[in-house]
Amino acid sequence: MFSGFSQEALDFLLGIKMNNNKQWFEEHKKTYTEKIYEPLKALGEEIYRPFSDNEDMVYKVGRIYRDDSFPPYLHYRDTLWIYVRYNAVYWNKTPTLFFELSPEGAEFGFRISKPDAAVMERFRAELSEDCKPFLKMIDTLERDFGVTIGGDEYKRLKPCSVPEAEKFFRKKGLSASVKVNSPEILFSHALADRINELFQGLIPLNDYFHEIVEIEETAKALLKANTVPSEPEPETSMVKAPDVEFMW
Repeated sequence: MFSGFSQEALDFLLGIKMNNNKQWFEEHKKTYTEKIYEPLKALGEEIYRPFSDNEDMVYKVGRIYRDDSFPPYLHYRDTLWIYVRYNAVYWNKTPTLFFELSPEGAEFGFRISKPDAAVMERFRAELSEDCKPFLKMIDTLERDFGVTIGGDEYKRLKPCSVPEAEKFFRKKGLSASVKVNSPEILFSHALADRINELFQGLIPLNDYFHEIVEIEETAKALLKANTVPSEPEPETSMVKAPDVEFMW
């Protein structure tokens, strides 16, 4: 059962941020395992439990080791995470309920980081047709849970016919999250309670975007299925020029 993180966990994350190398990590690996990874696994199991009856929902607890796509001098993460989401290939393109632990504390909530442009275009179309249900959803989250709305924005505002929803027309992605740095919450089971409470409140928003993503994926699949493949070009017996230039 999750019983909270500790000051040692936050100190470790700050330490690995300042000393991102194998020697420092190996010297403090026991702290990582006992104070971060094991509590993180326990927290992941607890916050996923309310969703476990839904076979389409999955969760994952991140490891500290970075993958090969990062520069070689960045071996380890200084922010650890958990996500709960509908099963998908690309996690940053699908709506996700997330938890992150960093040296500054915790952040958790909803995020769709880098959706396809067509997904956000469909989102804006729905707002143009009737923005009231979505805005009511956001107002409830801001009022009852104190979430902060974020997300990357376009440099140029998309055409907007509903002024009350204008700020959402700027979004390339969207997040709704809260931050916690109070030791009374971070270092106790109260953190799990706060996350579970917010995740339950975020289900309508998560499902709202999940439906948009599903509609767009279906539309793409139908378009691909109905596209007539182009006929292959006829073979030619023309002699090709040599690949290497040389003097005749």
